[in-house]
Amino acid sequence: MTTTIPGSLVNKTKKQFLGMPAPAGYVAGVGRGATGFTTRSDIGPARDTDLPSMAEAIASAAAAKKPKLDDDAAEDNTPETEDYNDSNFDAFEGYSERLFSKDPYDKEDEEADQVYHKVDMRMDERRRIQREEKYRKDVEKLRKEQPKIQQQFSDLKRKLALVSEEEWAAIPEVGDARNKEKRNPRAEKFTPTPDSLIMLNLSRSQNNTNMDPRIQSGMKTPMGSGLTSTIGGFSTSMAAAFAGIQTSMTPGTSTDIDLQRFGQARTALMGIKMDQASDSVSGQTVVDPRGYLTNLSSTVPQYGGDIADVKKAQALLKSVRETNPNHAPAWIAAASLEETIGKIQIARNIILEGCDKNPRSEDLWLEAVRLHPPDEAKKIVATAVSHRRDSVRIWLKAAQLELDKKAKQKVLRKALENVPKSVQLWKAAIELEDPDNARLLLTRAVECCPLSVELWLALAKLETYENAKKVLNQARVHNPADRHIWIYAARLEETRGEASKVEVMISRALSSLNANKVEINRKQWMEDAMDAEKAGCKLTAQSIIKNVMSIGVEEEDRKHTWLEDAEWFVNESAPECARAVYAFALNVFAKKKSIWRAAVLFEKKHGTVESYEDLLKKATELCPNAQDLWLMYAKSRWLNGDVVGARTILTNAFECNPDSEEIWLAAVKLESENGEHVRARKLLTKARSKAPSARVWMKSARLEWCLGDLNAAKELLQEGLKLYPTFAKFYMMLGQIYAQEKNFIDARTTYSEGTKKCSENIDVWIQFARLEDSQGQGTKARRVLDMAKVKNPKNEFLWLEHFRIELRAGQKQVAQNILARGLQECEKSGILWAEAIFMEPRHSRTTKSADALKKCGDSSHVLLAATKVLWSERKIKNARSWFKKTVNFSRDFGDAWAYYYKFETIHGTEEEKEAVKNQCIAAEPRYGEVWQSVAKDVKNWKKKTNEILEIVASKLEVPT
Repeated sequence: MTTTIPGSLVNKTKKQFLGMPAPAGYVAGVGRGATGFTTRSDIGPARDTDLPSMAEAIASAAAAKKPKLDDDAAEDNTPETEDYNDSNFDAFEGYSERLFSKDPYDKEDEEADQVYHKVDMRMDERRRIQREEKYRKDVEKLRKEQPKIQQQFSDLKRKLALVSEEEWAAIPEVGDARNKEKRNPRAEKFTPTPDSLIMLNLSRSQNNTNMDPRIQSGMKTPMGSGLTSTIGGFSTSMAAAFAGIQTSMTPGTSTDIDLQRFGQARTALMGIKMDQASDSVSGQTVVDPRGYLTNLSSTVPQYGGDIADVKKAQALLKSVRETNPNHAPAWIAAASLEETIGKIQIARNIILEGCDKNPRSEDLWLEAVRLHPPDEAKKIVATAVSHRRDSVRIWLKAAQLELDKKAKQKVLRKALENVPKSVQLWKAAIELEDPDNARLLLTRAVECCPLSVELWLALAKLETYENAKKVLNQARVHNPADRHIWIYAARLEETRGEASKVEVMISRALSSLNANKVEINRKQWMEDAMDAEKAGCKLTAQSIIKNVMSIGVEEEDRKHTWLEDAEWFVNESAPECARAVYAFALNVFAKKKSIWRAAVLFEKKHGTVESYEDLLKKATELCPNAQDLWLMYAKSRWLNGDVVGARTILTNAFECNPDSEEIWLAAVKLESENGEHVRARKLLTKARSKAPSARVWMKSARLEWCLGDLNAAKELLQEGLKLYPTFAKFYMMLGQIYAQEKNFIDARTTYSEGTKKCSENIDVWIQFARLEDSQGQGTKARRVLDMAKVKNPKNEFLWLEHFRIELRAGQKQVAQNILARGLQECEKSGILWAEAIFMEPRHSRTTKSADALKKCGDSSHVLLAATKVLWSERKIKNARSWFKKTVNFSRDFGDAWAYYYKFETIHGTEEEKEAVKNQCIAAEPRYGEVWQSVAKDVKNWKKKTNEILEIVASKLEVPT
């Protein structure tokens, strides 16, 4: 056995590993961070040219698959062991062994491989040209964007041929400076800090500040100069100048600058400036010492950008000016840049130089005028006019610089001599003249500018009627394709009272424009009609609407389009145009109830009572089966005090609609409201025989109940129940009458029967529960509500009633739990959220209101609750604003109107209170829990809206 002696034992300077084989996995230099790299010579060519072709590969594979026929065949045919190692297993494909790896490779396999090869080659030929072209373009693009290193330095390589041998020899060798610190480490040295340095830093950070008692009540504004000195490590201020704050200044380091003298010099300089600002006569200062620094801080510098950017821009613009001195925008940009940085004089010099180089540029002259003061600007504009006598803008600027009216007129007349066809100059000159001189100028103006419609119309306005017609005729000759001349002619005829000529003028206008092949833009003509109405020419507006309504509208879209046009005119505050649209639409669709309804509602809002009733009369004549139109007509007469007329209208309505329940009930209401109870009973008797319905029976019982005949009311209700056993209001009215008579047993029986027959009606269940609760049977009331919840799940009103029963019983915690369960089941219920808001403590109500508004912001109950929260917090202005939003959001919500009225009664003026009442009367609210309880009470059956509002407001409590 050979023994290897380590080299370190023979020679101590020789490392022991030298001469030994490298360990497995050893990479030279990896320990010191070196990384290997590969060159092209190491890789070799991209493709080996010695690779066999496809045919040779197939043949060799076939030969490999053929069984051997030599003596070792027995050994070769021994089955090999399959590789079932876990590393050779895939969860999706199984073991990666070939399926037919041991089968012989016969001729069919060879043919199959050749067929697949041909298929692959055929598929490769498809779109090969396009694919190769795309690949070539991608390669070119990549080489342009990311060129190789040898391409980037190719030009430098060519220059290497010019390097001499001496220069090559002078190139220093590259030394190995990598990881020098690692190869030659130095030990760190730690030196203790001297005490003198510690004391120096300690004294530098200490300041001794005291107030001068002589001036403590003097100056309020600290007079720091803003000068920060880094010498010695502290900040100096102008405290010494005004003796306000004295800071002891212990220098941290020695310096040649005496800071005390430096401060004294600043003080002296400030004194000189203050003396210069004093009044030479009285000696009083004209500078406010208290606001001096404030004025300094309010002074905004003209430019706060980077100076380097400014210099770059200046150099660039200078290059542009020198390269192309005739380029006017470059001169303007350069002057604007200098103006921006505050060098106004340089800007003026640049712009004047530009004017000298480009005397024909309007923009340069106008910019020069802008940059100079008025006196110099006049001289500049005079020079500009001498170079550009045809420039309208320069002439207008010259007139603008003049302060005297006569001087302006003189300049403009001089301008018109040089540019007689400028409409702008004529208009500017005419504006300075009185009417007589203006007419003379306009006469000359239309001769010079016959295509200007504005000048023709202005001249027509100043002429008499006869002369105006002549002017307009001449204008039509010169401008046959302009519609404004025709429209003004129609307005002229209307102002003269020639109403018959207005329609003729508009129709002739359309014919003339069509003859001249002018496109009739329907939108433009409608806007012209609106302008005519605002000018007071209603007939002209109506004539325009009548003649252009059908233009460009498909026959099947006429109704929809015309109604949209009417709404657009209403939104644009043009009621006469909207009225004309409705009139035109009603002439075409005389039997359309929807158009009549829209027209009637428009007339009710924007017209007079007479026009409203006239339109309703026409509507009922042409649409006699429209019951709502008859009722609106009768109500209008009744509200205006004409009861006989209203009765006549309803009689005519009976003739056209004998079986109409609405008309019968309207007639009953008319008679009962006017105290004609006998007539009302007779009408109801006839209605029960001619137009029987559950509602007619209910109104009959209601009338008897209001008149105090409870027995008759009960008989009618019982008869009604026989005819209509599923009408829930019969059970509720009968139960309320029994409760009024203290007959609670029959009332309970009636409600119980109602819940069986009308289990889906929530009001019957609630009335039943309230009856039980009023009799002290809270347990029965809860059981009734539980049964109702089973029959009607997810109903907010049942949860609300259950919550209130617990609240009335004093079970506040139980009530909160019930409310929480109700909100879980009905999370979008506004009425439950409104109750939840006021179940919170005062400090949490605002947050709860925000949550409620996020969940159901479209609920009037939530809006009212949020408004009440603002009221309870005494935010009067915000509460008033939210009250307006609430009543405008739901105008039928009576409780909101009552709260709003009570709010204005307490916090508003008498005018605001009356305004709310009038708005409520106009809105005619019908909903609201408290509102309905008052309005449907038989004691208040004759009360008007204003009286009900007063009663409801008195019942409401101020939120706390």
